[in-house]
Amino acid sequence: MIQVSEAGEGLIALGFIFRKRVRLGKSGHVNISKSGASVSEQLAPVTVNSRGRVTVRLLPGLSFRFGGRRRR
Repeated sequence: MIQVSEAGEGLIALGFIFRKRVRLGKSGHVNISKSGASVSEQLAPVTVNSRGRVTVRLLPGLSFRFGGRRRR
């Protein structure tokens, strides 16, 4: 997270992210993060996880994600 004040003076706040992914079989994963664990299953270019998020891989390096819960 980077915050910049109105006067243009830079106020930088950095955060650390913890995430670990463990493979289960050919197309399944267990994802472990600070907010808990989830399971994901990849079916061709579509990945669905247990929290309700769906990711569609459009091109290498370009994905579209929708659903799931929002961070605040």
